Amino acid sequence: MNQKKLLFTPGPLSTSLTVKQAMLQDMGSRDHEFVNAVKQIRSELLTLAHVTKEEGYETVLIQGSGTFGVESVISSVVGKNDYLLILANGAYGERIAKMAGIHQLRHEVIRFAEDEIVTPAAAAAILAAHPDITHVACIHSETTTGLFNPIMDIGAVCKKYGKVFIVDAMSSFGGVQMDMKEMQIDFLVSSSNKCIEGVPGFAFAICKKSELEKAKGQARSLSLDLYEQWAGLEGNGQFRFTPPTLSLMAFRQAMEELGEEGGITAREKRYKTNKAVLDQGMSVLGFKQYLQPAIQGHIISSFLYPEDPAFNFERFYEKLNNRGFIIYPGKLGKANAFRIGNIGQIFPEDVKALVAAIKEVMEEEQVTNTVVATGR
Repeated sequence: MNQKKLLFTPGPLSTSLTVKQAMLQDMGSRDHEFVNAVKQIRSELLTLAHVTKEEGYETVLIQGSGTFGVESVISSVVGKNDYLLILANGAYGERIAKMAGIHQLRHEVIRFAEDEIVTPAAAAAILAAHPDITHVACIHSETTTGLFNPIMDIGAVCKKYGKVFIVDAMSSFGGVQMDMKEMQIDFLVSSSNKCIEGVPGFAFAICKKSELEKAKGQARSLSLDLYEQWAGLEGNGQFRFTPPTLSLMAFRQAMEELGEEGGITAREKRYKTNKAVLDQGMSVLGFKQYLQPAIQGHIISSFLYPEDPAFNFERFYEKLNNRGFIIYPGKLGKANAFRIGNIGQIFPEDVKALVAAIKEVMEEEQVTNTVVATGR
């Protein structure tokens, strides 16, 4: 049995030994080293988004998971007289809709099938019909299925109609080249334990400062107040409430390793190679993907269950787990599937080992390689 378990998931991810070692030294929240690390992280995240402070962009770090970061933005920047449009085609778009409901935001949800992208034309149509909409929220890499929504084109539509554009880039930022100015994104949200390959503990929002400043005094939560969090970090470099010190030190190390790898360009290439190896290996085993290739991203893939009644996902999962490979259950509404991530500290040889383990488990379970028909 492989004692080292590899996470083929959308996050948390497998991390390097050196990232883990960065957490071995206790760190006070007011230590100069920690305050400097926070400053460095905030600055380098802007660089990864191809923007600068001088151009009017800011990074705000928020304790908690990526969802905390999204909720901080949604509940802080959408004012009482604003109107939020949510473009949803999966569980994470629906999560934003739930946040909007809980915070009693004026909002509209436009839903697309989970195996279809959000279309810029549909966004344009509703913005034209509802000129009172002020903000638009969309997921970039929808982890429900693994599809990529066309954020660049949606951003262009938002700017044409003068709307604030909020993007959940949770599972894509750091593994996909993203230029916030070019994509016309006003708020981009991601987290520490995704493509930058840190550990869980905090989220971050990269914000257009002119829009961030409008959030002053309108947050609906004390701890998730995006403006006040930013003001505190700007004032003395410290968090308002206890920060995840060790997660931040691990993240600083992860950012250094991202640079050593060759930046986002090199990491994106590795992730795409991982996916290519996975696709080829799973195809040989007879597995079919849920999404059409044209909309499939390289972050995570959804594979349909084999048709054979001998296939039992719980046993399949457990046997892979016992061999040191952690995959992800499906989250689809109209098909049975499981998901495999291509991101984190995993390499093509690891993907080959996973495929070999899947083959072994399928043979052990005596499952044939026919698959559920998609009807397409």
